[in-house]
Amino acid sequence: MSGSGVSGYAAVNARVRAMYSGRLTAEVWAGLNGAADVKTLIGLLKNSVYGRYLNAVEEKSLSPRRTVFQIENRVADAYAAIVHWVPVHARAFMAQLYRRFEVDNLKAVLRGVATGVSWNRVQFVLFPFGPSTVLPAEKMMESGSVRSAVDKLRGTPYYDTLNHAMERYRAEQNLFPLEVALDLDYWRILWSAVHQLPTRDRMPSIRIAGSMMDVNNLLWAIRYKVYYRLSEEEIINYTLPFGYRVRDEDIRGIAAGADISQTVMRIYPEVTDVEALLEEPRSGLPQLEVLLTRHVAKQCRAAFSGDPFHLGVPLAFILLSEMETQDLTVLIEAKAMGTPAAGFQPYLLMSGGSPDAALS
Repeated sequence: MSGSGVSGYAAVNARVRAMYSGRLTAEVWAGLNGAADVKTLIGLLKNSVYGRYLNAVEEKSLSPRRTVFQIENRVADAYAAIVHWVPVHARAFMAQLYRRFEVDNLKAVLRGVATGVSWNRVQFVLFPFGPSTVLPAEKMMESGSVRSAVDKLRGTPYYDTLNHAMERYRAEQNLFPLEVALDLDYWRILWSAVHQLPTRDRMPSIRIAGSMMDVNNLLWAIRYKVYYRLSEEEIINYTLPFGYRVRDEDIRGIAAGADISQTVMRIYPEVTDVEALLEEPRSGLPQLEVLLTRHVAKQCRAAFSGDPFHLGVPLAFILLSEMETQDLTVLIEAKAMGTPAAGFQPYLLMSGGSPDAALS
């Protein structure tokens, strides 16, 4: 598809809305929440849009981890379809958005290499990115060292970034500088790509993708300050100087010791209980992340109202699909461990499991 504007998005909008109609209903979520165990939950999922992915594997092979891997294939298929459907001018942005999973896979492979685990241990931890991946993941796992694994990335978009960070890795023997370099490079490329879109696509895409980037950047700064006690200079160097609502001065303020609760509440006045959560940040930060991600979900749902002929609709759909899969992952792991509802429901992004509930 090469058109733009209304003509370029008419078919995309129809296809995306058809896929969106396949999302899990509130009734299905209620059944999943109430499932007695992971086997019952998988049985319920087999009667949903995830059924064809789960039925592709023998039931005896559906461990909790393999089940998550199988349902993630729906997100992978959705990305592949949308990158193909959208107008040519939007494909680079959507492809880069999808690369986020490849970056996560790369970090997981490097961790596997550093800890010496086998490919079999790592294989189904990775996101099923599909044939477009540039990672020789299995060969990297067999390389024997992080340096050798990075060398196998020559010719890919990741080699220069990692190669430049290798000196600090060698000095510290810690993957942190490699992972930070990958994350920052990823978001810089995405932010550049979104600003190259035409205005009709750029504005909703900045609002949605920028909101997602803001959550990451803000939480990075808070974690660096609270968990790792990094210096002001390090926090600034390991975060992004741009965003949608989170600005460079916000990050610099946190780095310099500004009150974190007040900063978050100023940026997100609609998010409640921030002060209470950050009284014990080590336990409260995961819940804050959920609240902020729910805000992103609200931005995504808003894209389905009003003018539908722009990139915001497929972008919103794919991120809501990711969140649905993330909630299913929480449920699968909780049921596998016998966690009671009170232990996992606060971490569900789709407002306790209902895909259409209003989010704060």
